Amino acid sequence: MKYFVYCRKSSEAEDRQVLSIDSQRDELLGKFQRHEGVEIVDVLLEAFSAKAPGRPVFDDMLRRIERGEAEGIITWHPDRLARNSIDGGRIIYLLDRQALKDLKFATFTFENNSQGKFMLSIIFGYSKYYVDNLSENVKRGNRAKVQRGGRPSMAPIGYLNDRTTKTTTPDPDRFPLVRRLFELALTGNYSLRALSGETQKWGLRTVQKKRIGGRYLTVSAVHHILRNPFYAGLIVWERQTYPGAHTPLVTVDEFQRVQDILSGRAKPVIQKRSFPFTGLIRCGECGFMVTAEERTNRYGSAYSYYHCTKRRPDYRCRQPFVPADHIQTMIENEIGRLALPEKYERWADAERQSAVARRDQERSLQIKATEGELEEVERMLSTLLMLRTRETIDDAEFITERQRLQVRKLILKERLHHAGSEGDLFEPDRLLISFSNRAIFWLREGDDEIKRRIVRAVGLNLVLTDRKLSFRARKPFFILSNIVCRSSLCARLYEVRTLYDARDPEMIETIEIVKEVIEMVERKNREKKAA
Repeated sequence: MKYFVYCRKSSEAEDRQVLSIDSQRDELLGKFQRHEGVEIVDVLLEAFSAKAPGRPVFDDMLRRIERGEAEGIITWHPDRLARNSIDGGRIIYLLDRQALKDLKFATFTFENNSQGKFMLSIIFGYSKYYVDNLSENVKRGNRAKVQRGGRPSMAPIGYLNDRTTKTTTPDPDRFPLVRRLFELALTGNYSLRALSGETQKWGLRTVQKKRIGGRYLTVSAVHHILRNPFYAGLIVWERQTYPGAHTPLVTVDEFQRVQDILSGRAKPVIQKRSFPFTGLIRCGECGFMVTAEERTNRYGSAYSYYHCTKRRPDYRCRQPFVPADHIQTMIENEIGRLALPEKYERWADAERQSAVARRDQERSLQIKATEGELEEVERMLSTLLMLRTRETIDDAEFITERQRLQVRKLILKERLHHAGSEGDLFEPDRLLISFSNRAIFWLREGDDEIKRRIVRAVGLNLVLTDRKLSFRARKPFFILSNIVCRSSLCARLYEVRTLYDARDPEMIETIEIVKEVIEMVERKNREKKAA
């Protein structure tokens, strides 16, 4: 009788304990090649999962059997033939029609009769159950991991999979570069192709693996990165969004702004020449935005100026053009008013250190008192259990008092946790004072993006009227500008210590922008030193 030798292995988890294709072939040929009445027509090898129909080599083998090229199949195990109901049914049907007359397995004995086909159907059914059950277990494990903030799949570029802790951690080499990619996308001045070119200048490549990786980012790869909510600390799994436990690369607000730009809702304008203050200033006469241009006069000299867009259809704005260096000077004058004298900065820093020391001492005493109270609650719980064991109190009294003590225990533990995890509450004040004294230098020496962020950090509602610029200083800098004008600064210690209000959204936004400016300046300084 003529036989096909069929060897299959899948790369999926279901086949981890199965021999390799070459090993199956060698074992089967060694066992059946010399059997009397066995003529091997062809050896068919296939690397494909059998949990769904559609295997090309298997389908071709069955067609050849129907054409009469062979009458039997030799394979390692029945699950090599089928792990789904359709392929299993096709094998049984061919046996019923006598187109397929015999099956031989390395570890099973098959007889082509009703009992043999019944047992073969059971084995096929068990193989399908094994795959289905394995799939459910994997899905359940993935859901549990996602709910804990983990990512079941491979980490995207900028992150690495930590095999020890089974978590996703920032890639020290690529994480800051992907952050720069988002920063450029947020400006709205770069196309996807331009962003891809920038990443190539930085040397940003995908992680090198055995067969893939180590390549520059294509335009589609950049688009995929900018669309991936994982970078905002979110995990999308089975059409649901979960908070991730990994370190976010951008805020959710920044990520959403990038989505608006990519979708065209933000209508970004790709500029050949960037200007630092466009999009920040409004015309004081008509209320429309102020834009900037660069022109060349008849003598070949280039000059830049800001002016109202004059897009109001029912009104003709008469505001004049203002030279760019004049705008720069006015902004420098306004920000210069916020700087504290050097001696006051030293005084404020000394007062801050003194306040931090006093607060640390108070926190230490508070922690010690809370720990003592927690030990007392633990002792009372033990005593309560002893009283119930001796039946001194009944069940109702025991349950009520135990519940009260357990609630108190949770409150004390939470209080200890918060007391131990509190950072330096005076750090924002130090950042604001340091920033206000260095902002004028960074404004003069920094690039356009740093200038823009400094203005966003310091001022709101910038208005240009009759070549004069005015704006409202944000709350912390407004307090600083008022303190500078007072000779009784030392008597206003409370105001210096409360520049930052953690409950005020404007204060929070200001601190975040200040941190971004400081990080950008430090990064550019490092790049200059490295160059």
